[in-house]
Amino acid sequence: MKKLLFLILLCIPFKVYAISASAYIVMDADTKRVLEGSNINSKKLIASTTKIMTAIVALEYADINLEVEVDDTVLRSYGSGIYIEIGEHMTLKDMLYGLMLRSGNDAAMMIAKYVGGSMENFVALMNEKAATLGMKDTTFVNSSGLEEKDGSGNMSTAYDMALLMSYAMQNETFKTIVGTKDYTVKTDYKTYVWHNKNKLLSMYKYTTGGKTGFTEKARRTLVTSASMDNKNLVVVTLNDGNDFLDHKNLYEENFRKYDRELVLDKDNFKVEDTYYDGTLYIESDVYVLKKNKEDISVKYEIMKNPNAIEGDVVGKAIISIDGEEVLEKNIMLSKKVKKEKKGFFRKLLDFLMFWK
Repeated sequence: MKKLLFLILLCIPFKVYAISASAYIVMDADTKRVLEGSNINSKKLIASTTKIMTAIVALEYADINLEVEVDDTVLRSYGSGIYIEIGEHMTLKDMLYGLMLRSGNDAAMMIAKYVGGSMENFVALMNEKAATLGMKDTTFVNSSGLEEKDGSGNMSTAYDMALLMSYAMQNETFKTIVGTKDYTVKTDYKTYVWHNKNKLLSMYKYTTGGKTGFTEKARRTLVTSASMDNKNLVVVTLNDGNDFLDHKNLYEENFRKYDRELVLDKDNFKVEDTYYDGTLYIESDVYVLKKNKEDISVKYEIMKNPNAIEGDVVGKAIISIDGEEVLEKNIMLSKKVKKEKKGFFRKLLDFLMFWK
């Protein structure tokens, strides 16, 4: 009997670890589906993981190859820094490496000044971007993640930060920066050698990037990404004293549990339709992550648009897993709209109108 019970227990999936975070999430970076989590919508201080947004705003609003002259803005910096000096010249690109690898608060302040003209203007861009990404529970007050004198700070959730990291990793420059372990910079003042603070890059071989954070109020915060067998995940932990190990365990568990499955094949895409003349298509294959017993379904919605031309979006494919919508894919028109067939009386009316 004991042997039978032991065998049954072996067949039941269970975690061999406990997550230390007060809030955490595992997200499929491609579909934004939440695979696992706790308190994912609880608003918390996010410390230097803020700098993910700082970097994205800089990458999207400025030429990173241009040179930045350091001014007295850096005198207001404290905490972690790359220790740039007034009058020193450094490209924005190199400054972004210092921001993301060494969590330089001086770099964060100079980037905000250079890109936005002021901290206020730069923060406005950060919050605007957050709104665009659907980060509904996020508010930024500065580019560094440090708390302000009045105790306020950048607030977000595990879910919102996972959305941000999923988006950021689509930017190839950002992806290169956060995936770099060591970086050397030579300026007109000195030479810097930076080692990435994200220890997960060395601890777990499938790690592709991330950002650490810590303040006395926020405690340890960590946002990372990892890819294995074309499965792309993001993990966020907030207030977690064992964050690096927790991230590693969460990746291993979810890579094991989920398989990547082709749902829509762009080369063999077919949908029943009698309105449009010719073939409807999708621009790329669609994959989702699923567990063995989960059921995938696809619903097609086609919009009848007589003015549609080649390349227009004329519908969408809605992919659901166990009844929960996880992804929408645009359906495009590859040929002209099917012309309306005219009856005898319609043709006669057109003929009479022509000779009127």
